[in-house]
Amino acid sequence: MKPVAFAIAAHPDDIEFMMSGTLMRLKDAGFDLHYMNIANGSCGTTQYDRNTIVRLRRDEARKAADYIGAVYHDSLVNDLEIFYEKRLLSRLASIMREVAPEILLLHSPADYMEDHTSACRLAVTAAFGRGMPNFPVDPPREPTMKDVTLYHSQPHGNRDAMGNLIRPDIFVDVTCRIDEKTEMLNFHRTQKDWLDTSQGLNSYTDSMKEMLREVGQMSQKFEYAEGWRRHHHLGFCRKQANPLMEAIPEFVL
Repeated sequence: MKPVAFAIAAHPDDIEFMMSGTLMRLKDAGFDLHYMNIANGSCGTTQYDRNTIVRLRRDEARKAADYIGAVYHDSLVNDLEIFYEKRLLSRLASIMREVAPEILLLHSPADYMEDHTSACRLAVTAAFGRGMPNFPVDPPREPTMKDVTLYHSQPHGNRDAMGNLIRPDIFVDVTCRIDEKTEMLNFHRTQKDWLDTSQGLNSYTDSMKEMLREVGQMSQKFEYAEGWRRHHHLGFCRKQANPLMEAIPEFVL
């Protein structure tokens, strides 16, 4: 059975910005990929009604997941409704038990918006409770005691909500994957239009490249890189476990 890498982010396109290059590297190393946005993108528009934008953004995210051969998991809530609460945690924990990943890719614990930080907290707890039979999950699933190693991506813009630069501990070279990352991001046409309007981003894909180039400069080796910080092992995996670096050593610093 192949090992599994699971990327969980807040919104459609978050995985493409900060995680997809690493996912592609892991795919090449023999991992099965799983892809999930907790929120459905319902607020990411100034043009469409809620039902229309949810449908469009779901289609865009599915195309991006299909592009890298990842299993797509449907979103659970609307935008700005990713709250750290029991019902949502129970639903996410059920999916975590079903997927049972060896590698879990998550948002940074500190990011520019609450949906991102709440998505991170929920996924961490869902992974922590994967083996707890007395925590009820929805739908019910048997617990798993499989080790999982958690890695936090860079925050959007490589800075926390106070504007402080976040430096990763692990760098994954995505220089040769930049065109594929761009292709994945280009599937999210509605999000490009929304960000250009709401946040003044003149170029959707150029913003991604600027973030990755800055991480590459931090590595002092790669032109473009995705950055990661490994979560503390306690409750998740062996103390020395680092399957990301072990899986793709030639692309990791």
